[in-house]
Amino acid sequence: MKQFPELPLEEWEDSKITLHLWLQIVGKVKLDMMPRRNHWWNITIRLSPKGLTTGPIPYHSGCFQVDFNFIKHQLEISTSTGEERSFALEDGLSVAGFHKQFFEALKALDIEANIIPVPYDHPCKEKFHECETHSSYQTDYVARFWQVLLQVDSVFKEFAGRYIGKVSPSQIYWHHMDLAVTRFSGNEGLVLPETSTIADKEAYSHEVISAGFWAGDETVRGAAFYCYTYPSPEGLDQEPLQPAGANWVDSNGSPMAVLMYDDLRKEADPRQALLDFLQSSYDAGAKLAKWPEALTFAD
Repeated sequence: MKQFPELPLEEWEDSKITLHLWLQIVGKVKLDMMPRRNHWWNITIRLSPKGLTTGPIPYHSGCFQVDFNFIKHQLEISTSTGEERSFALEDGLSVAGFHKQFFEALKALDIEANIIPVPYDHPCKEKFHECETHSSYQTDYVARFWQVLLQVDSVFKEFAGRYIGKVSPSQIYWHHMDLAVTRFSGNEGLVLPETSTIADKEAYSHEVISAGFWAGDETVRGAAFYCYTYPSPEGLDQEPLQPAGANWVDSNGSPMAVLMYDDLRKEADPRQALLDFLQSSYDAGAKLAKWPEALTFAD
């Protein structure tokens, strides 16, 4: 596997949008059926040796699991009773077509799921079962995206292991399709306005420093890494970052550290450069927000 291969957004954007909407459909099923956990950790998607997975979802007296297999390029559903269903992920399979085949497969396995059939916080506003607009699936780029995620996930897990406080798994939040890892100080966060969403109130119930990776979107025209501190302390954007290509940008009125993926690829040791980015952006937030130093291991 090539270390941090090219991932030009303009080359596979249509496929990225299709994959994102497929992932939202599967993610919403997990949202419907998983027991609640703090900070929405119950609804996330994880990396697997084949692609992406929901992990086991409890159902009746057993469980089932949904896997995006990016080696064979198929969606796979397996149950604890030994039953399996699968269908091909291929160019031309629309969001509506995916929705139809997925729910038919669930029904064949006697699995009943109820979702709100509209994309969450996404430019596409068509209902899943009506969306024929997005149907691109470039197998080479989807597989490459997965390879990038695997490498980033490995670095995120190493970074998480330096912390002895509460830290999230490295996991994909399907609403934005970003891979993220979050550290918590243990202190409660700010009281959010009543107009804030339930999702935000749960995600930011406590102080966090969160880092992540996403493939780019209509605003950020390329894959990138980010890190932000919430609540954001005064002067955060004046703190130094590593490597040299990293910088602070405004994100909804608060500073966010950003390192473009293409700039990381130019580094002599991209893996170490990513660790340096994660550490320097964490150090900046933890210092100004006065997080306990005892939460991190000594070098």
